[in-house]
Amino acid sequence: MLFKNIRADVAAVLERDPAARSKAEVFWLYPGVQAVMWHRVAHFFYNHNHKFIARWISQCTRFWTGIEIHPGAQIGRGLFIDHGMGVVIGETTIIGDNCTIYQGVTLGGTGKEKGKRHPTLGNNVMVGCGAKVLGPFTVGDNSKIAAGAVVLSEVPADSTCVGVPARIVKREGIKVGQDLDQITIPDPISSQMCTLSVHVANIEKKLKELEEDND
Repeated sequence: MLFKNIRADVAAVLERDPAARSKAEVFWLYPGVQAVMWHRVAHFFYNHNHKFIARWISQCTRFWTGIEIHPGAQIGRGLFIDHGMGVVIGETTIIGDNCTIYQGVTLGGTGKEKGKRHPTLGNNVMVGCGAKVLGPFTVGDNSKIAAGAVVLSEVPADSTCVGVPARIVKREGIKVGQDLDQITIPDPISSQMCTLSVHVANIEKKLKELEEDND
């Protein structure tokens, strides 16, 4: 089972990364593959109550790859962690098959729960770079979390989420709001600045009208 999962992880990278040239390159040189491969070893020891060894493997892997995966996390086949620096995956996280995670992603808890405190990703989920998914809820199959989004509640299957906090903009192919890809995500600070600029312009206009009336 371990070797089948590793083969599936390598195949996932070759399928989804246009820069990947060969199985050997992916296996030996891709930090995401190395991190997931050693996680599967650590998870084996974790499940057999050798938690110190499991944790030692995960910490060594974190040092070499920049990807921190708790040995208790459950990961399905074909996980592709692209680049991966700064990725954090918590202890009770469950990740389905054929998911894609970009750099800087956190699958974490809010610090308030006990027991199951980290998210569950369904199959074929994409989490964009820098996104944070925090809490013991489910992100449904075939969903996409845009870069920089902060997801704090359940996401239905076949949905696209953006923003801080995240909101659903597309579900089952139908736009719920503005449909955005991983790159063109609205900047809330810029939006507020634009709104403020409009208010300032209106105030200046009224002041000018008052000055003209006084003259």
